[in-house]
Amino acid sequence: MSPPSPPSPPPPPSPPPATGRSGSGRVPPRDEEERLRELGYQPVLARRMGGFGNFAISFSVISILSGCMTLYGFGLGTGGPAVMLWGWAGVGLFVLCVGMALAEVTSAYPTSGALYYMADRLGGRKWGWYTGWLNLLGLLGAIAGIDYGCALFTGAFLNLQWGVEPTPGSTMLIFVCILLLHATLNLFGVRLVSLLNSISVWWHLAGVALIVGALAIVPSDHQSPEFVFGEFVNDTGWDNPLYVAAIGLLLAQYTFSGYDASAHLSEETSNASVSAAKGIVRSIWVSWIAGFALLAGLTFAIQDYAGTQETATGVPPAQILIDALGSGAASALLLVVIVAQLFCGNAEVAAASRMVFAFSRDNALPGSALWRKVSSRTQTPVPAVWLSVGFACVLALPSLYSATAYGAVTAINVIGITPAYAIPVYLRLRAGDRFRPGPWSLGRWSRPIGWVAVVWVACVTVLFCLPQSSPVTVDSMNYASIALVAVLVLATVWWFVARRTYSTPAAYGNAREQAEIAENIV
Repeated sequence: MSPPSPPSPPPPPSPPPATGRSGSGRVPPRDEEERLRELGYQPVLARRMGGFGNFAISFSVISILSGCMTLYGFGLGTGGPAVMLWGWAGVGLFVLCVGMALAEVTSAYPTSGALYYMADRLGGRKWGWYTGWLNLLGLLGAIAGIDYGCALFTGAFLNLQWGVEPTPGSTMLIFVCILLLHATLNLFGVRLVSLLNSISVWWHLAGVALIVGALAIVPSDHQSPEFVFGEFVNDTGWDNPLYVAAIGLLLAQYTFSGYDASAHLSEETSNASVSAAKGIVRSIWVSWIAGFALLAGLTFAIQDYAGTQETATGVPPAQILIDALGSGAASALLLVVIVAQLFCGNAEVAAASRMVFAFSRDNALPGSALWRKVSSRTQTPVPAVWLSVGFACVLALPSLYSATAYGAVTAINVIGITPAYAIPVYLRLRAGDRFRPGPWSLGRWSRPIGWVAVVWVACVTVLFCLPQSSPVTVDSMNYASIALVAVLVLATVWWFVARRTYSTPAAYGNAREQAEIAENIV
């Protein structure tokens, strides 16, 4: 089969873009379609998303009502309340540094390819290639993790409301229905996606306020502040409390992921050079504050710690709501959480499909000629949407046979997407004054914040790979390290197949020549 045809050549060259190869200086504000052409791409997606919608998609993907609620049971045994609350506060601060550093690079390179395009421009083709595969597998794993988690919560709701016993088969059926719903919604175009994300912001904030308010007012008994902020619980089997506390940080770190969605939707956002950067940063700090309130509200309302951990619903937050508010109110609030998770999964499908579209546009995927097609009616990458949900479904299929498979899917998400955040930031730091910031810049704080971000991501990447319980068995194995190796091997193998056709277009000159120049920058 002949290789897919390369993207359309760019228009006549404009002045050199912000690649850091022609001196320093800031890119002045300009028309975003013109800016996209300067970066080498012809606009084909509809630019119908505003600044709030761009913020909303990252906020929806972070989804504190998804991440915090899904992993709350994990936090109960890996450090308990003290690590959950203080860990959330500390991790949120470091993630904010990562987000600010990434936002600065996003402002200079507002494309759907986002992380891999930045890495390609600042470091060369191989940097972009591996960043792209890490980011892509992370995004597809996130769809599987989010929507399967939503299916688990839906099963708990059905059990609570009608006594339906959740099984792996019924959970998988619910999961497939959720994927089909999200694919359908994404096919209607970015305007509907933006509207749903805007609703999602208020749904999340109102949902947190409702849950925390009800748990603060209704129960007659609450845990003490000493318990909430000082109780340490270790059910991991490991003896070292520092090790257990470090593992416990993963509740927060897993939740604080997906904010690159603002960058992936930048080709569909007005004033993207500013709006996408602001969307990343705002989504993190708003989630930071609201998530702390949610975790505190749940923990203060625990009536029976052991009973919460061993709940028959399989969802510890649901047991907290039942014990504190009664089954009727618990069902209603659980429904609030499920709807929030549906918003989250829908936003993640949008972000992942844009990454598939962008990576295919640069001939990086098998069958790229198909996946980069865009609907002339909705200006939506329809095949990329279906590939995203289809691959997510395949990733979750082992959950039919293994209880540990869901943890492996989560590992694919976090171990792929988290290192990908730091690579463009590191390359920006390496470029020094050769990097030309966009309209949104950290100024003199760029280097210190950037290095904090890189070091933090390096640390948490190690944490993601550490065993989380002892003894280590097939069921308790942390599959993140295996997922990381698998992604890198897959990327390396496919590199030797696609390296002749893969290339991001140069804004001026020859694409391959510009990539070779970047590879030689030390």
